[in-house]
Parts: sequence; C-alpha cells; structure tokens
Amino acid sequence: MKSNNPVFSRSEEFNRSGANAYGNQTYAGGYGSDPSTWGTGTPGDTGHAAPQAPAAPMTIDSVVQKTAITLGVVLVTAFATWILTPDLTDSTQAGGALYAALMIGSLGAFALSMVNSFKKVISPALVLAFAALEGVAMGAFSKFIEQTFVPQDGPSIVMQAVIGTFAAFAGTLAAYKFFDIKVGDKFRTFVVAAMFGMVALGLLEVVLGMFGSAMGFLGFGALGLLFAVGGLVLGIFMLILDFDFVEQGVANRIPEQESWRAAFALTVSLVWIYTNLLRILAILQQD
Repeated sequence: MKSNNPVFSRSEEFNRSGANAYGNQTYAGGYGSDPSTWGTGTPGDTGHAAPQAPAAPMTIDSVVQKTAITLGVVLVTAFATWILTPDLTDSTQAGGALYAALMIGSLGAFALSMVNSFKKVISPALVLAFAALEGVAMGAFSKFIEQTFVPQDGPSIVMQAVIGTFAAFAGTLAAYKFFDIKVGDKFRTFVVAAMFGMVALGLLEVVLGMFGSAMGFLGFGALGLLFAVGGLVLGIFMLILDFDFVEQGVANRIPEQESWRAAFALTVSLVWIYTNLLRILAILQQD
C-alpha cells in the first residue's frame, strides 16, 4: 500500500504487498528466477547455493520495545532539562535559559524529524538523537507552562497532560481495533496536508512574533485555544495513521529495523498530542 505519509513513504518496505515482500524470494544461484537463466554449476559443485536467510520481520513486540526506548529517552532528557534549568522565580536570567533550551531543542528536533521523515533507510541513532532534542524542548516548555500558569499550591497540569496523552493513545488504539477502522487514501492525504499546514502556520507565527506581529496561533488566547484543539484532534488522526502502518508492516513481514521508523512516528504523534493538550490546560487555567 502506497503511503502519502513522508515518514513511511520513504521506506520501500512499508509500500510492498505481502506477497511481493516475502512470498517469492530469490536466492543466490538463480532459484526463484527464470529457469532458462539457471547455470549448470562447476565441477565439484553440488549445484545448490546456500539460501540467503531473510531478515527477522517486524513484530508488535519489536515496535513496542523500540517505542518504549524512544519515549524513555524523551522523558529522561525532559526531566533532566526541568531539573538543570533555573526556576522562573530564581533570577531574571531564568526565562532566557528556558527559552534557549526550548529553541535549541525545538529547532534541533524539527531538523532531525525532517531527516528521519525523508530518509530512505531509517537510522536508530538519528531517531534517538531526535528523541533527546525533543525531550529538551518538552522539558523547557513544560516547566515554563507549569511555573507560569499554575498557582504554587495548585495541581500540576503537566501531570494531567501526561496522563491525558497516554489516555488518548489507549483510547485511540481501542477504537482502532474495536471499530476495525480502515484508513483510505483520502484520509491519509487530509491528515498529512493538515499536519504540514499546521507546522507551516506555527513557523509563520514564530517569524511574525520576532517582528511583534504574531497572530496568536501559538498564544494563550481564544485563537490559540482553537489552534490547540485542532492540533489535538489532528494528533489523534496521526495516531490512527501510525496504527494502520504498523498493522500493514507486521502483516507484510517487513524487516525488524523498520520498527524504529514506527517508533519515531508514534513518538512524533504522542509529543504532538501532549504539547497541544498542555496548551489547552494552560489556557483553561486562566479562566
């Protein structure tokens, strides 16, 4: 099944059919090819070349393991960033430190997300590097939100957002399996186009913000709330695409290394959901 999602469309393995992927293998020496091209061998040769062992296939367990590792890196680096950066009340430089961590983490993670999305052969090292930078950005953003919008004795909206993110993941997975959701080409095109559209609007907002002309998409007003709610819904749709491609990949018995590609995609979707959910909670906290 051909994909419009750049994360998966760069992988030839994800776009094979099950029969083409592993159902008709060709071994060294010509077996599985046109019989007219078979050779007679050389003296002393048995005439049978040792078959090439197929790569271990991707499984649900391998995807779960790689995703757990990737999310673990995100959480560890986010926690480290939270601990190592100064509190906003400590000094006038604290805000600058958090802003620097947020910018470095966000820009680095965005660059690596583009590399991982369009890279034909997935690199586990680059996926983990993306996770580390994403964790830095999440840690700085979460600390800024918590210390800006939550009273000292109030409940942590960061923990609420974390719990809500995993609840969204579990609920979406349950709905995907229970209702046997089928993903069509139009749905894929819509989700990917909407995702790139929101990214483009976010980048435009950052650029305009540098000149004091921000429109409020990333702010904490009414427009920011609408943008965050739309982002949250889009994140759920992104998870559905991820589940579909994992299901197709396991069915097609693609190589186990592609589990890292699935882990990367799932991490992107979960971080997307968490970020928008945290913004929604921060905005509602003001009322």
